[in-house]
This record gives sequence, structure tokens and C-alpha cells, in this order.
Amino acid sequence: MRYSKEHKLETHARIVKKASVRLREKGAHGIGVADLMKDAGLTHGGFYAHFDSREALVIEAFGYAMDRSTDRWRQLAGEAAPQDRLAAIVEAYLSPQHRDNPGHGCAVPALGAEIARESPKTRKAFAAKLDQMIAMMAEQFTAEAGKSARQQAMAALATMMGTLVLARVAGSGELSEELLSAGREAVLTRAPAAKKPAARTAKSVARI
Repeated sequence: MRYSKEHKLETHARIVKKASVRLREKGAHGIGVADLMKDAGLTHGGFYAHFDSREALVIEAFGYAMDRSTDRWRQLAGEAAPQDRLAAIVEAYLSPQHRDNPGHGCAVPALGAEIARESPKTRKAFAAKLDQMIAMMAEQFTAEAGKSARQQAMAALATMMGTLVLARVAGSGELSEELLSAGREAVLTRAPAAKKPAARTAKSVARI
């Protein structure tokens, strides 16, 4: 049966979306192509009608996930007063809900260590998306000039992502909560004007 171009694009997008969740949950090598296709409701045999290789799917899937994170940060910033925008992002990112929901969270803590061991092509694609994240975060350091804001953003993201990794390793107990709290304080101390936003519901911060 021949499918329309629109149907193929919709199917392709569904595979990427499903794969982005499963890869963040299981890791880049924790799930095979057959399982990824099954999650999307398709057979293994149809994989190469959409992707040249497994690497191509991985690149698209983590790119999709990173774009969703950046979009989510923009949404959070847009809903907050200017002086609260950085805090809104940090509070949502370093939350128990994000810690406990890797499949719909940031791809960097979930996949970064594995991507570092992938091919130059994969690392280059990952770095390009990371650079976009840095640029978006730099916009939140309004008191800083261009280069300084970028450096602050890099430090903030490194702290946030590293904190999330450690909090997940520690589980969901007291140590994990302490790590999240310490990470939030460390980032926001770099931006004295940032205020802690009002408490958010678990639903509102689960996808970050």
C-alpha cells in the first residue's frame, strides 16, 4: 500500500516523538530499533523507510527532546515577570517532578554521558542543540553583557544539569532533596535579582 507524503511525515514525527521518550528513559543503548518501532505502533521492517540508520533516529530524537526543553523554558519565562524568569526556569528544572520523570525531561542529564561517546556527527548535532539552550538561558541574565551573560548561562546550565544527575542517582530521599535545593541556591545566587516563584503543581513542571 502506498501512503501519502503527509502520512509518512506524520508517521516519521510519531517515531521521533516516541523514541525521544524511550531513549531518555532507557538510554541511547538501552532499547533496540525493534522496540522503538513497536512503541510507535510500527514494524521493525519499516524503519529504513524513515531513517538511514539508528544513529539518524537518535540524533532526531534527542534534538526533538532538547527543542521541547528550550520551548518549555521560553514558556515559563513568558509566564513570569522579567525579574522572576530565571527563577521560574530553575525552580521547574530542579524539581522533584523533573527528577522523577526523565522520559519527558531534559535530554542532557539523561543522555549526555552516552552522547559523549558517540560519533563526531552525533556529538556535533548534540552540541548545536546545547548551544541553542545556552543562548536561550543567556537571555535570562538581563543584568549582564553579551559574553558575560553567555558565561553565566553556561555555568547555570552546568550546575542545573549536574545537580539533576546527582539527584536522580540519589533517588527520592532526603539527600536527593538536599541536592536539588543546593543546586537551586547555587544558580540563583549568581543572579541576585531573581526571585523564587510561587509553588507550581507537579503537572506544570513535569515536562521540562
